[in-house]
Amino acid sequence: MYADELKQKVTLLKGIGKETSKSLAAIDINNISDLLKHIPRTYENRQDIVTLSNYRKGPVNTIVEVTDHDYLGFGANKTLKVHLKDETSSAVLLCFGRNFLKQKLIIGKKFFLYATFEYKFNNLQTSTFEIEEFSNNPINFNKIIPIYPLSGKLNQGILRRAISEAIKELARYTKNQLPEYLIKKYNFIERKYAIKNIHFPESINAISLAEKILRYEELFYLQLTVGRKSKSRRNNPRQITDSKYKMAKLLKNNLPFKLTVDQEKVLEEIKIDMESDSPMTRLLQGDVGSGKTLVAFISALRIIESHGQVAFMAPTELLAKQHAENAAKLMEPLGIHLAFLSGNVKNTQRKPLLSALAKGEIDLIIGTHALFSGNVEFRNLQYVIVDEQHKFGVLQRMTLLNKGDTPDLLLMTATPIPRTLTLTLFGDMDVSTIKTMPLGRKPVKTHLSVMDNEKKVYEAVAQEILKGHQAYFVYPRIQKSDLSDNIKNAEDMFEYLREEIFPKFKLGLIHSQLPEEEKSRTMKNFTTGKINILISTSVVEVGVDIANATCMVIEHAEYFGLSGLHQLRGRVGRGKEQSYAFLIYTKEISEIGKIRLKTMMKYNDGFSISEEDLKLRGPGELAGNKQSGFLNLTYADLIRDFKILEAARADAFEILETDPGFLKPEHTVIREVFKKCEPFKGAVENE
Repeated sequence: MYADELKQKVTLLKGIGKETSKSLAAIDINNISDLLKHIPRTYENRQDIVTLSNYRKGPVNTIVEVTDHDYLGFGANKTLKVHLKDETSSAVLLCFGRNFLKQKLIIGKKFFLYATFEYKFNNLQTSTFEIEEFSNNPINFNKIIPIYPLSGKLNQGILRRAISEAIKELARYTKNQLPEYLIKKYNFIERKYAIKNIHFPESINAISLAEKILRYEELFYLQLTVGRKSKSRRNNPRQITDSKYKMAKLLKNNLPFKLTVDQEKVLEEIKIDMESDSPMTRLLQGDVGSGKTLVAFISALRIIESHGQVAFMAPTELLAKQHAENAAKLMEPLGIHLAFLSGNVKNTQRKPLLSALAKGEIDLIIGTHALFSGNVEFRNLQYVIVDEQHKFGVLQRMTLLNKGDTPDLLLMTATPIPRTLTLTLFGDMDVSTIKTMPLGRKPVKTHLSVMDNEKKVYEAVAQEILKGHQAYFVYPRIQKSDLSDNIKNAEDMFEYLREEIFPKFKLGLIHSQLPEEEKSRTMKNFTTGKINILISTSVVEVGVDIANATCMVIEHAEYFGLSGLHQLRGRVGRGKEQSYAFLIYTKEISEIGKIRLKTMMKYNDGFSISEEDLKLRGPGELAGNKQSGFLNLTYADLIRDFKILEAARADAFEILETDPGFLKPEHTVIREVFKKCEPFKGAVENE
């Protein structure tokens, strides 16, 4: 019954007509449920008296008597001044455009007043105020007043009346959504009181009590959904294949270095997963240059040794090609058959490649989005590896997985994910982390430089080139957008740097609009040292691994996000020589831009940077889902409520073990939240 009532249109509520419903629809309020989830952005405390004499302590909330009227200015443009007093002081209301208030604010009458005052021209005065005639039953005084986000023709009065009507209508239907033992465990108030007090609180403390249950409840159902996905995956048995790990041992023995402690730890975690009777679903996160790809290659050898096939997917052709070249060096000596596939592989090569893949003649295929195309078939796909997983959608990953029979899945990211997002985005997965860097690596030294001082940076780069090293120059744009565009771009700066600044050095240019053959040729020349300086856009953000490159120059650094800046900085510092990052910014940089650059100066590790990025950008944008209603939480906040999230997760996973059928049809209010959340949509709708 409650669910049906929630779905009713807002026009069924008293006082809501067609025009108001249009204004509500403009802010995504289409039914009563949406209306109740439109929570206040703040509150005004009109219970506690703040007299005129205490105006510095906050908004004045007092009872005043009107003592006089006069005017500011003359003629048609004059403005009414209302003089008033309370028991402590006197003040003036400036009624710009509201001279009609003279008839309402009658001398000698008492009123409730709420306003922020300042002392000016020998008077306490304000032009922004709310006033109501004194009575024993005021509408907007002697209570806590909700202040809602507004849009269009909406005002606070319309929203307050509409929500008040909704609460009156639905109060009798509202039931607790949580198990009784959890309500007792945390001493929660009843849900119907929580809904009422989040909108029209009886006291300041009542707001806290309402928030306490509603935030927990929302996160509990989020984690319950995540947990059910995890449980469903683990209950999907598969046949275990045997492996002696001979290939993995051979590859490790052939390496000119030892794996780090973290790399060995992650390989052991993957081994345990692969030897279990349910398919692996694991997220591998690690800082740029920490050796994730090598771990993925070594882990693939178990599958190949047991006659299975492996698919390795990367978001760009540039990155996929580099992975394929590195894999060939490591694996072909072991007798492994590799292939590369992208949208640019010509049909004459594609047909025999796809035929060999379908017959099982290819052990490992590395490619781009082309791997989940309909005509790509495997004989025995047992392992899917997805690099830079945030660049792909959930459905894309699932399409590739569906080409095999319950294959293992390893997602990799060089953008470390804050723990709050790990518990939500990947809460149904196991998470591995590589923090230790390969032996001999030195932290990249980061320098900031304001535009107009960039020639000092160019001189520093020249010194590094003369030592035999290489450099990147990165720009936010490929070319000039129009004549008034003052932002430096890759094409113009390539010509300028080649002709004016570095005429003695070899320069190359790479960006997304160049033909693939030209990009490949340029990257090969840079890799082999034939190019000293590579001019680029952010196309080199991931996967480019040139140990000899020691300088990363990012001009107009304020145009890049924290994650992008960190990824670009990670292109250097991959050898044993000291490396440098130069972030050049304009004098017009925003406050957010300043915070980003200061963060880059302060931190070298991606885990700290990702936490700062989450604070700046929020979970939706950080996860690449800002436009899809990602994590459309009403009450909870992943950053602020992390401790609540952890408690809710523990309780949800426990209840799945003791009462697996807990999620019932009547739990509708919370479930609605997740219908707009891509990671959980399928799990919720299929319940």
